Amino acid sequence: MPTIKKRKKKAKKIKKKKLKKRIYRKKIKTNQTGKNNFERENVLRISKNYDQKVEIEKIKKQATEKKIFKIKDHIVYPKHGVGQIFSVGTKTIGGIEVHCYEIKFTKDKAVGLLPINKQSHLRPLSSINQINKAISILKGKPKVKKTMWSRRAQEYEQKIVSGKIYDLAEVVRDLNKGNDTLVEQSYSERQLLEKAYDRILNEFQIVLGISHELTQKKLDKALKRI
Repeated sequence: MPTIKKRKKKAKKIKKKKLKKRIYRKKIKTNQTGKNNFERENVLRISKNYDQKVEIEKIKKQATEKKIFKIKDHIVYPKHGVGQIFSVGTKTIGGIEVHCYEIKFTKDKAVGLLPINKQSHLRPLSSINQINKAISILKGKPKVKKTMWSRRAQEYEQKIVSGKIYDLAEVVRDLNKGNDTLVEQSYSERQLLEKAYDRILNEFQIVLGISHELTQKKLDKALKRI
């Protein structure tokens, strides 16, 4: 009999332990699920708050800086050549207020807009000393590299769009054939020569303050065309 009682007691103890373990596991599960739900709710709250707070600010006015050039100033814009500023004002472009120079270009009589905070792209006209140095470059002997024309053409184009007076003079000097009509030039050579020649002619004319015809004669004399 005492052995049977002992067995029953042991069985009861084992059942109690098992019940305790089950209850403990359920508590852990509920705590974990509650914690997960709490974290999810927090994430949702944060994301909602973040969506509400973050707003894209629209730029209504472009940053500007102090004007270097004035109305009626002649300037050189490397990509387009010689031009003259005829107004300075504010334009609305794409809903943004932009302070601009309005520029008339001498060659093609086009009108361009340039934001004032991009005025570093412009340069003033050359001085008399720079013009004289450019004329001495024009009088010099052509320096033609023995490379493929496509490579040379690319170099000439880069010099032209640089807007630098000495680079323009070098292009004209190197592509000029003087009064030798027997020397053939390709279409692309003539195009580059005319482009550089026109830009240097326009700048010379304004700086020297003489007529178009006299400026052309001065240039052609330096290039030994006459």
